[in-house]
Amino acid sequence: MTAYLLKRLAISVVTLALASIVVFAVLEILPGDPARLMLGMNASADQVELLRNQMGLNAPLIWRYLHWVGGLLNLDFGRSYTYSVPVIDLVRERLAVSLPLALIALALSTIIAIPVGLFSASRRGRAGDTIAMGAAQLGVAVPNFWFALMLIYVFAVWLRLVPAGGFSGWGAGVWPALKSLLLPAVALALPQAAILARVTRSALIEVLNEDYIRTARAKGLPYRAVLWRHALRNAMIPVLTILGLQFAFLLAGTIIIENVFYLPGLGRLVFQAITQRDLIVVESVVMLLVAAVIAVNLVVDLSYAVVDPRLRSRR
Repeated sequence: MTAYLLKRLAISVVTLALASIVVFAVLEILPGDPARLMLGMNASADQVELLRNQMGLNAPLIWRYLHWVGGLLNLDFGRSYTYSVPVIDLVRERLAVSLPLALIALALSTIIAIPVGLFSASRRGRAGDTIAMGAAQLGVAVPNFWFALMLIYVFAVWLRLVPAGGFSGWGAGVWPALKSLLLPAVALALPQAAILARVTRSALIEVLNEDYIRTARAKGLPYRAVLWRHALRNAMIPVLTILGLQFAFLLAGTIIIENVFYLPGLGRLVFQAITQRDLIVVESVVMLLVAAVIAVNLVVDLSYAVVDPRLRSRR
C-alpha cells in the first residue's frame, strides 16, 4: 500500500508539472496586452513599454515560468494586475464562497442520488424505476442555469423565501450566508444528482446479480439488509469515482451559476480575470484548481481500498 501511495504521489507531481507548462503556454499565446489594457488605448508606446518592464512581461518566457512556479511552491501567487493586491488574498476571499457552495451542492447531490439509485435498482423494470430514471434523464438533459432561473422565480421572486442573488458574507452570520448559497447549491446539485443516481443504479444492478448476493438472500437475510449492507458497499467504487469528479466540477466549473446568482466565487474571479487579461490571477487560480482536482482524485483512488478490501491484496 505504501508503494502504491508513493507511485500515486509521483504521478500527481508529474501531472502538476505538465499542467503548469500547459497553463502557462496557453495563456501566453492568448491575444491582448495586460499593460495596454491597464493603461487604456490612448496610452503611448513608451508608457506601455515602461509598465511591461515593471510587470516583468518583457523578461524571457523561461525565466517568467520558473519565477511563477517558484512563487507557487512558496504559496506566493504574485500580485494581481487589475486589483493591485496579492492573488492569494483574492483566492482566500473567493474560496470562502466557492468551497462551501461546492460542499453543500455535493452533499445535496449525494443525499438525493444514493436513495434514488437504491430505490430504482431494487425495483428494476417496474413503474417506480421508470419514473425515477425518467426524472434523472430530465435532470441530465436540462442545463443547470435553467434550473437556477426557475429556482429564483419560484423561491426568491414568488415565495420570497431566499434572496435572488448576491452574498451577504460570513460576517453577517452563518444563516444569512447559507441562505445566499442555498439556491445556487440546489441548482448545481440537481443535475449532478441525476448523473449520480443513474451510476448508482447501474452499479447496484450489476452487484445484485453476483453469487454472494444470492447466497445472502438464500441464508434468509432481509432484502433491505442485503441491499444496504452488501450490495451498496460493493457498488461504491464507480459511485466514488463520480463523486470525486463532481466535487472537482463543482469547485472549478461554477462560472455560470456564480454569474447567475452574482456570487463572488472563484469561477467569477477567473471569468473577470480572463476578460481583463489579468494573467497572473488566471494562471494561479487555474493551477490551484488543478491541484485540487488531482488531490481529490488521489483521495478517491485511495478510498477504493477502504471500500473494497480485495483491492488492498492486489496492490
